[in-house]
Amino acid sequence: MIPFAYSKPHSIPEALRLAGPDSRFIAGGTNLVDLMKENLVRPQRLIDINALPLREVAASADGGLRIGALVSNADLAWHPQVAARYPLIAQALLSGASPQLRNMATVGGNLLQRTRCHYFYDSQMPCNKREAGTGCPARDGLNRYHALFGASEQCVAVHPSDFCVALAALDAQVVVVGQGGERRIAFADFHRLPGERAQQDTVLDDDELILALELPARGFADHSAYLKIRDRASFAFAVVSVAAALELDTDGNILEARLALGGVAHKPWRNSAAEAVLVGQRPVTQAFAQAAEQMLHGAQPLAHNAFKVELARRAIVRALSNAAAGVSS
Repeated sequence: MIPFAYSKPHSIPEALRLAGPDSRFIAGGTNLVDLMKENLVRPQRLIDINALPLREVAASADGGLRIGALVSNADLAWHPQVAARYPLIAQALLSGASPQLRNMATVGGNLLQRTRCHYFYDSQMPCNKREAGTGCPARDGLNRYHALFGASEQCVAVHPSDFCVALAALDAQVVVVGQGGERRIAFADFHRLPGERAQQDTVLDDDELILALELPARGFADHSAYLKIRDRASFAFAVVSVAAALELDTDGNILEARLALGGVAHKPWRNSAAEAVLVGQRPVTQAFAQAAEQMLHGAQPLAHNAFKVELARRAIVRALSNAAAGVSS
């Protein structure tokens, strides 16, 4: 591990003064420390933000919920307001990692996880995410876990977070602050597709710090489900995951639908056309299958992951069926 400076500011302005392209904010460190151990990132300074006042979970101005960036994944998953109003969030968080990691990992850090491509984590292999212009060996290599949507010649990796898939379905917002002041970013816009700059995962500037997440007032508490398909039952990243949420009218028809997929793109994957297919329909398997077909339209499987198309199709139908029935998995 290379030498680095360490700072622990006690105010947000102090933290921002230390920020820059050669610095990294650290809280739980469950991803960043691994990257440093493998010599994949080499910050000149770590800025420990654990002393900042970012641990509150409170009502937001519009009746939703504001979640401080330093709230742990475990605390958020078991928070009574989240369990009652946003069970989709709790389900997604509890399906991720291990209890020990959930105790350490933070809300803000979860959003900033790097993709889990094995070529990215192998410092002996070329990788455009580590060094632009070196190539993407996953395109023609072992790509079972890689993208169906939104990939480019530069990168075919997928975003690893379960939590983020649920946040995408609920239309959360990310509140950040930098030297230029505070701004809110729609969750759909927070993560980038790789394009020509695969090394940049989010739209954050180097000096920006995540302050909080804001959830809208409506959490689809009665009809939502998170389904994670993985190779083993514990501590494995999703091969495919689905966050599904429905609102039914008084006659039992679908008034609104939300769908987001994980494990298929460089960011949580939404398709408004697939959601629109469901509006006005009865919550039955045939309608869910139609939505799945639309959701997977345009998928571009690689040499070893074509099976994920059918897997995702079945997972979407199952997740929507669970959501309609009011069961979590």
